[in-house]
Amino acid sequence: MLEISNNSLKNKVNLKGFSSFRRLEDTERFKIFSRLLKGFSVFILILLFLPWTQNIRGKGAVTTLTPDQRPQQIQTVIAGRIERWYVREGDRVEKGDTILYMSEVKDDYFDLALIERTQGQVDAKNEKVVAYQAKVSALANQKSALIQELALKKEQAQNKLIQAQLSAQSDSIELIAAKLERNIAQTQLDRTQNLFDQGLKAVTDVEDKKLKFQSAQAKTIAQENKWLSSKNSIINARVDLVRLAAEYGEKIAKAESEQMSARSDRSESEADVYKLQNQMSNYQTRKDLRYVLAPRDGYINKIAPAGIGETLKEGEEVATILPELVDLAVETYIRPIDIPLVRIGTHVQILFDGWPTVVFSGWPGISYGTFGGKVVAIENNISANGMYRLLIAPDDPDQDWPEVRVGSGAQTLALLDDVPIWFELWRNLNGFPPNYYQPNLKENDQKK
Repeated sequence: MLEISNNSLKNKVNLKGFSSFRRLEDTERFKIFSRLLKGFSVFILILLFLPWTQNIRGKGAVTTLTPDQRPQQIQTVIAGRIERWYVREGDRVEKGDTILYMSEVKDDYFDLALIERTQGQVDAKNEKVVAYQAKVSALANQKSALIQELALKKEQAQNKLIQAQLSAQSDSIELIAAKLERNIAQTQLDRTQNLFDQGLKAVTDVEDKKLKFQSAQAKTIAQENKWLSSKNSIINARVDLVRLAAEYGEKIAKAESEQMSARSDRSESEADVYKLQNQMSNYQTRKDLRYVLAPRDGYINKIAPAGIGETLKEGEEVATILPELVDLAVETYIRPIDIPLVRIGTHVQILFDGWPTVVFSGWPGISYGTFGGKVVAIENNISANGMYRLLIAPDDPDQDWPEVRVGSGAQTLALLDDVPIWFELWRNLNGFPPNYYQPNLKENDQKK
């Protein structure tokens, strides 16, 4: 039949009797099929050489570019009981608007006049501080007066010492004169006595010289006694100087001790004042914290507590606020094997959940419903799901992203090199990674 053997059956067997062979003899159909097959083969061959954009797929969610634009929990700072709500879910609030009001649940803060009474304690302590300050000033004046008095007393005692020294010096000179006079009287007495023994002087002359000698002797003794008294005056003046230094030193030390004690009491009172002022400031701040305020402009998303009368703990969530204006971004996760291929600035195509899209992953130019973005941050540490986190922001300010909400899902295609389709098929069949890709950054981005 196929005439591939030397023993032909063409003339031995009548094939006309079989309908299938009669149909095979219709060569026109084979020609059409052959042309279609050739055309399809040419089409496939051309298709294999068409460009294909390599990409890395990822899944993520819509978030914000900066942390302060993400949904934020409003928490209580103090414990309390809910007394009144000022907002409902979905309300728009501005920064500083009141969310709710709480009453105290701790007995330390039940007093309605707590701040006023604390202020009274502060005033009383301030008066005590003023009194101690006055005492310190008075003791300082007393110390100054004692120092001045000591200086005058020392000068007075010094003058007495000088007077005693001069008096002793005068008495010493007079004692020398008295001794000289006594010696002269003694000499005259001896001379007169010799003349009397020779009969040349009368008895009255001898008695007169004896009287003069006795008088000179008595004057010498009196003058010596006076000189010793002057020496004692010098010693007493020196003792007075030492006594003055000790006496006034003790008084000054006592005044300094009382001054230091008054300063210590003043410092303790000032510390009590600061402590009370701090306590009063805490009371005032706590009073303001009974009102839970909106930390920023936005919309109240979720109110956690049930209602009036419910008790809240410190740091308990009250509500969630969504910022009014946010810079949208997409956080997506890629496999660790693909992380070396991604750089800051890599172009990404994003598919938002709920937004109609027609996607050709290898031909982003003809896809519909995708939005452009670029990688602005790559997490250095692997996430809990075993993948790396990327943060993607819009790359074209003229093309706005659709009105999607924070938290909605998104799929991403990180675009890499353009390669032929046959290369991409060959790469996937062999399990090779995409080509190493380095995005073309602008000069300003490179500088950054």
